[in-house]
Amino acid sequence: MSMKHHHRGLELSASKSFVSKKLTFFLCIGFFCAGTLFSDRMWPEPEANVVSREASDERLHLVSDDCDSSKKSLKLESKDSLGEAYKSPDAIQTLDKTISTLEMELVAARAAQESIMNGSPVSDDFKLPETATRRKYLMVVGVNTAFSSRKRRDSVRATWMPPGEDRKKLEEEKGIIMRFVIGHSATPGGILDRAIQAEESKHGDFLRLDHVEGYLELSAKTKSYFTTAYALWDADFYVKVDDDVHVNIATLGAELARYRMKPRVYIGCMKSGPVLAQKGVRYHEPEYWKFGEEGNKYFRHATGQLYAISRELASYISINQNVLHKYVNEDVSLGSWFLGLDVEHVDDRRLCCGTTDCEWKAQAGNMCVASFDWSCSGICRSADRMKDVHRRCGEGPNALLAASF
Repeated sequence: MSMKHHHRGLELSASKSFVSKKLTFFLCIGFFCAGTLFSDRMWPEPEANVVSREASDERLHLVSDDCDSSKKSLKLESKDSLGEAYKSPDAIQTLDKTISTLEMELVAARAAQESIMNGSPVSDDFKLPETATRRKYLMVVGVNTAFSSRKRRDSVRATWMPPGEDRKKLEEEKGIIMRFVIGHSATPGGILDRAIQAEESKHGDFLRLDHVEGYLELSAKTKSYFTTAYALWDADFYVKVDDDVHVNIATLGAELARYRMKPRVYIGCMKSGPVLAQKGVRYHEPEYWKFGEEGNKYFRHATGQLYAISRELASYISINQNVLHKYVNEDVSLGSWFLGLDVEHVDDRRLCCGTTDCEWKAQAGNMCVASFDWSCSGICRSADRMKDVHRRCGEGPNALLAASF
């Protein structure tokens, strides 16, 4: 029995081995066919990718060539442009003048719009400038005045500010604008404003600001003056002077003309007085703590009787007027606006002569630009004494006619 079982086991084993070989053979054929079919479907795609990649490489090469040709073209154009710029040195100045004109037109439009919206009186000169007819001036002289200063204004008109037609001739021939600068009262259209309007109708020498007059508002008035003057007239310099100071206009023009090539210049009698912390005293500084401990001095700035700034600085004030801080003293405010800017401070002592030494300086040929009494921060009793100071310290009636700036 055992032998029979043994032979049967061998037969079953051989049978299984045979089946396994057959199965293996058929499986191999099946896998081969499936592989062939799979290969036939898959091979075209790599070929397409190769072609696509070659096409992409060709396109990249063409784009690269185009970029190289564009770069060469741009370089040639740049060289040509630079060459033209070098050939035409006035091109940059012309472009700068165009930009400056557009800036001033924008400022004028904004100021006019604000004045119309606020219903405030403004000067008859305040019109939108015409680009084609806009001309260049040497300087704008703004004479700071108040409602109560009619006699002071008359003394200035009788001495160093030419009246009527002579003043207009000065504008046309010498490029010098001169105006009394004043705002309006807290109640626009009241008796004070009507009095100024009547005076303006007679003399035509006012620049009216969109500003409420007040002693504690001088910093705001100074800002408004430079902004308005810059919008109205394209000048090399903008001057502020008080109405109780004597000025030799021809000498002032000649002095400023020396700095025409300076882009940012601030001219005046520079000082650095104490910061007055005590309440009730004149020139008290409420924000004294910003300048350090009590007893400290201010930074250097021009005294408020007369100072001049170049066109770029007037533009800076105009553009940034809404963020410029105002201290109680206007000369301090102006000086603070230029801290941190690349500004040349010019300390010119001819802008602050005394009413006693101006005479002998004139006789010695060293004519003063401006004269006043330090004790009064202007000419003491200027309405009565201006003519006398003008007689002793003035530059003569023909100085402006003979002046060439």
